[in-house]
Amino acid sequence: MTITLIVTIIAIALALLLLEILVVPGIGIPGIAGSVMLVIGVIIAYKIDAFTGHVTLGATGLISIGLGFLAFNNKTWDKIASKGEITSRVSHNELSVLAGTKGTAISRLNPIGNAMINETQFEVSTRGEYIEEGSAIEVLKVEFNKIIVIPA
Repeated sequence: MTITLIVTIIAIALALLLLEILVVPGIGIPGIAGSVMLVIGVIIAYKIDAFTGHVTLGATGLISIGLGFLAFNNKTWDKIASKGEITSRVSHNELSVLAGTKGTAISRLNPIGNAMINETQFEVSTRGEYIEEGSAIEVLKVEFNKIIVIPA
């Protein structure tokens, strides 16, 4: 067991912990694997001798604390966060479609697709049926912003 092995194990462990913090949400496999590898690296260092174990434990602790501050620093998140703003609006009012209105499926409804109703394109849903493109449809009901159709 050499120092190189210990450094490699701890480097991989810290990389996995960073992956867990920055990329994978929650407590997942990279975080658990990184934590286990960190402990294994320190245990291997203590098997060499006590001084090496103490140095490894101290260095690992300091590096972990430093990476924690880096990960939770606001400036770090500002660099990777999206600064865009959603400014889109709905271009039509689904409430203008009433039950019983006829239309045409302009894509295959399986069970969601697009339909032309009152010369306006809408995203519609069936009750589970598959309706082929070009088929005549009829609006069964409108629930908030969801239009339910049936074959006409």
